Amino acid sequence: MTVSVVVDLDELIQACASGDRAALRALYDMEASKMIGVAQRLLKRRALAEEAVQEAFVSIWNKADTFDATRGGGRTWIYAILRHRALNMLRGEQRLEFSDAPVGEEQASEDDDPEVIVTRLSDTAALRRCLQGLAAERRAAIVLAYVHGLSHSDLATKLSMPLGTVKSWLRRSLISLRECMG
Repeated sequence: MTVSVVVDLDELIQACASGDRAALRALYDMEASKMIGVAQRLLKRRALAEEAVQEAFVSIWNKADTFDATRGGGRTWIYAILRHRALNMLRGEQRLEFSDAPVGEEQASEDDDPEVIVTRLSDTAALRRCLQGLAAERRAAIVLAYVHGLSHSDLATKLSMPLGTVKSWLRRSLISLRECMG
């Protein structure tokens, strides 16, 4: 007769918060294959799905102490982390490339001033002209969102503006850029 041990995901996550690597391994063994399937449905490529799962487990390990079982189950929590990782990867692939510079040259860092980045753009003079036609705060929002990849909420925090205002700026600015670029 075989006795199966039922392991509670919530307990494993709490053990991870205490630094228990064996708990992380058990969590990985239990959920990784299912998580890869979920990520692959979102990302359409196995390699990206595996990368998303790997990054999700790094986040699970680093953020295990923030897990609160009263707010939801462990499975819900880990799949939310996976979903956010996968969606961030999708956003990264869909991000517009503004620079023709070879990798390693003139790469924008998050600390760069958005105005400096606008002057470095080498895509076309038309794009630079259109960006210069935007108000400074809207231009900064576009650069931070599409060059640095900041989420709407991160952008709102960085600019000290309400989330709705930031979303509106981005939408209107993109419409203006489309019209300007023809």
